[in-house]
Amino acid sequence: MKAGHPVIPPPRIGVLLINLGTPQDATPAAVRTYLAEFLSDRRVVEIPPLVWQPILRGIILRTRPSKSAHAYRQVWTDEGSPLAAITAAQAAALRDAFGAEVLVDWAMRYGRPAIADRLQAMKQAGCTRILLAPLYPQYCAATTATANDAAFRKLAQMRWQPAIRTLPPYYDDPRYIGALKESVEAQLATLDFTPDAILASFHGMPARTLQLGDPYHCHCQKTGRLLGEALGRELIVTFQSRFGRAKWLEPYTDATLARLPGEGVKKVAVVAPGFSADCLETLEELAIRGKDQFLAAGGEAFAYLPCLNASEIGVAMLRAMIGTELEGWLSPP
Repeated sequence: MKAGHPVIPPPRIGVLLINLGTPQDATPAAVRTYLAEFLSDRRVVEIPPLVWQPILRGIILRTRPSKSAHAYRQVWTDEGSPLAAITAAQAAALRDAFGAEVLVDWAMRYGRPAIADRLQAMKQAGCTRILLAPLYPQYCAATTATANDAAFRKLAQMRWQPAIRTLPPYYDDPRYIGALKESVEAQLATLDFTPDAILASFHGMPARTLQLGDPYHCHCQKTGRLLGEALGRELIVTFQSRFGRAKWLEPYTDATLARLPGEGVKKVAVVAPGFSADCLETLEELAIRGKDQFLAAGGEAFAYLPCLNASEIGVAMLRAMIGTELEGWLSPP
């Protein structure tokens, strides 16, 4: 190499696992910072900023952080946020899965580690080809698309851009359905009761997104149907985490849990197939509040079945799907 020539590291391939995000701590101040970024995303809240920002800054960020911080404290771990800890564990489990030429890392769409920072680190490490892997089985503009948006904004600032691929939604991938089936069956076998019903609870979205062409609702319904067929029993597909006064995708998880005991369904298990890692929405909203709602309505037994997370089953599924997307990039054995 000639004197003065920039140092160019050997070429590598990058795999960036991406999930939604989390506050850095379970405090109102940290939650306020997180919510300000999350709820300012035009993909998440599709209200004109001139109308939405005064509401966000004047009302929501003054009242919601304390309530949300209390919820986060109920699920916070010694490693911090469950979502961050699990995503980091998934990346660690995949670190040596594809050989020395592949660098596996992780990032959050909102909060840290930021997508832009990890992409920059990958580029500096010599990654000339990068697979963006948003860990959302069902495609939604407010999740998959905004993660890719953030990555492409960073790429737009680079003089020498790496080649990019994106992990497609895998809501009906047989490997995903098979992993869910194996995980659910293993967890059902540990229960001391037989559920009268199994709920498949997905994160909600405003109902208007379906009319605007977002495939999320259809993807969730198909995942629920395929998983039910694999398990040999029909699942009840519901949607959680609605926010504000607008109509959201139905049926609602909380309303369903409150209704079922009156219909003779006294024992339920809940699975969250739309989440690749357990987080506030599963550990607090479903496992704690959902259980309380069901039992208060007359239910007798409730079980929340954890996500695939960094389990052996879940990591094997991710390894297989990511391996498919890396075909043609990896050196032949």
